[in-house]
Amino acid sequence: MAYDEGMEARIDEIMEEWEHYEKKRMFGGICYLKRGNMAFGIWKDHLIVRCGPEACGTCLSEENTKPFDVTGKAMSGWVMVAPPGIEEDPDLERWMRIGDEFSSSLPPKGRT
Repeated sequence: MAYDEGMEARIDEIMEEWEHYEKKRMFGGICYLKRGNMAFGIWKDHLIVRCGPEACGTCLSEENTKPFDVTGKAMSGWVMVAPPGIEEDPDLERWMRIGDEFSSSLPPKGRT
């Protein structure tokens, strides 16, 4: 399984009017970067969210989440949300907004 292209279509529709985003293939999936900083993406059938170290504990306390670990070493400040946690668009958008909020707090990288 590459990544869930149906989820990609849902994300694209939700963020139709969001500004300063680009898509990039990463981690064997697709990632959404705001001003060069990754905010969220898709790995297989999971949403990956960059929530930051401070919010990570709170995010991981929610159902259907686990640390973002696809290499054997979890990435600090990132979570994976399993399909049951993002079945409905409002749930998907809520997680996307968490990633958007954190990535918006970072200085721009590269070309924006």
